[in-house]
Amino acid sequence: MKKLIISAIALMAAVAPAMADNRCVPAKAVIAAKAVPVIHYKNTVIDGVNIFYREAGPKDAPVLLLLHGFPTSSHMFRNLIPLLADRYRVIAPDYPGYGQSDAPDHTKFDYSFANLTNIVDKLTEKVGASRYSMYVMDYGAPIGYRLAIKHPERVETLIVQNGNAYTEGLAAFWDPIKAYWAEKTPQRREALAGLVTLETTKFQYTDGMGDVARISPDNWVVDQALLDRPGNKDIQLDLLGDYGSNVPLYPQFQAFFRDRQPPTLIVWGKNDKIFPEAGAHPYLRDLPKAEIHILDSGHFALEDKLDVMAPLIRDFLDRKLCK
Repeated sequence: MKKLIISAIALMAAVAPAMADNRCVPAKAVIAAKAVPVIHYKNTVIDGVNIFYREAGPKDAPVLLLLHGFPTSSHMFRNLIPLLADRYRVIAPDYPGYGQSDAPDHTKFDYSFANLTNIVDKLTEKVGASRYSMYVMDYGAPIGYRLAIKHPERVETLIVQNGNAYTEGLAAFWDPIKAYWAEKTPQRREALAGLVTLETTKFQYTDGMGDVARISPDNWVVDQALLDRPGNKDIQLDLLGDYGSNVPLYPQFQAFFRDRQPPTLIVWGKNDKIFPEAGAHPYLRDLPKAEIHILDSGHFALEDKLDVMAPLIRDFLDRKLCK
């Protein structure tokens, strides 16, 4: 009996490691894991300015252009890119004054939405992206829509996330900014300085989020470090002042939607105080076939709802681009 017990213990000891290993093997095991897409971090010079961009995916695949918002950079897409780059060529630039791109002095460089659009336009031509889908968010929306009215034939699909093209989307948050548009005095300019502080940067990432534990503090730490670079405050105030130049173009943006009817996916954080839900629904006036998903999230919804948004985006692109 003693020998039998010892043999049983020995057998269990031998089997235990295998059991421990097997408990982590999924039911569909033995299916080879997909290769993790490689992201390349690149630089190119456009109009004398070094422009940084992230690129991943097959060179001959449909292009997805990711256009970031304020006050971040292509960093906001770091988690989304690997989830799409196995099937799509994903390109995510940093605008001048943002991320890893150059930030020339605001007295020597035109920080306007027209000029940022020209920079992105020249980047697409440099990388050979003659047709593209666009993910537009915040500042990325007017940049993307300016691209669209310049080259309507190049736009294949749109993904809109808290990016405005209708006056209904400019709510109370914009009142002091509108005051600066109306009268560009030093006093009204300085009244906007609070928008480039750590408190506001953190607010943009955390306000309206269902679970703040999902939001990496790296976001506001990285963004604020870049905002705090010498001279960057004036860059941001110039662009806040110039954002008003987009509003007269809204009818042209809307005409592009109506005339071209690009397949459109709208994924919108409904708790966003900067671009509230009221700015999402008017798209349906001009894009009645748009697919709209209003999410219980805030301004930077990708940080909170990547697990919801990535499958929606993937399914949308697969249906519209890979028929």
